[in-house]
Amino acid sequence: MAQQSCRRFEERTIKFLRELEANNNREWFKANKNRYDEDVLDVALHFIQSMQDPLMDFAPHFTAVPTRIGGSLMRVYRDTRFSKNKLPYKTNIGIQFRHERARDVHSPGYYVHISTHEVFVGVGMWRPDSDPLRQIRDRIASRPGEWTRAIGAQGFKRNFKLGGECLKRPPRGFDKEHPMIEDIKRKSFMAVRNMAVEDCLKPQFQRSVETSFKQATPFMQFLCSAVGVKL
Repeated sequence: MAQQSCRRFEERTIKFLRELEANNNREWFKANKNRYDEDVLDVALHFIQSMQDPLMDFAPHFTAVPTRIGGSLMRVYRDTRFSKNKLPYKTNIGIQFRHERARDVHSPGYYVHISTHEVFVGVGMWRPDSDPLRQIRDRIASRPGEWTRAIGAQGFKRNFKLGGECLKRPPRGFDKEHPMIEDIKRKSFMAVRNMAVEDCLKPQFQRSVETSFKQATPFMQFLCSAVGVKL
């Protein structure tokens, strides 16, 4: 990594992703590997590094790890073993700031997504395993006021939207008349803030991500408490 900090993405980053979409094959990627390293990998690692201090401020148990392998940057290589889509490379940048206990506990996370056609930040848990899913549902059922305050916080409600599939019927053991039953039926507890692609190229992008994550603090605190980890 270069020494200079980078708090946004570059035009050349988007340009590479656009060309990768048109040339998603191993031969092209091998011939352009140096460009990937400079225009995508290094830029993303600089951005991750820029998030270390902010996370320490409002979510100290979450990590920003700017390493090429095993850190916050998700792999560019697709796992095609069980997929009908055999294209070898992802054409987006995925960054996940995980909980320090993520290896031991299924916990919430912070996410940044960059592609040629969409940019968004996400917070929460996508399709959690059965145990943490039950823990979250139990907490919503037993503390509906706390849940309502978490998703109704002004900044969160203004910028984020809860997404993902829901059960058609209430999960077993939950009252179908519960006032929060529609949220209890959720399979995911993930919220997304959509942004324009141009936003990731602006100098203030890192600050926008930081602010968005801060606005999700009540939501993330609820989920962390439900699954027994510290924010």
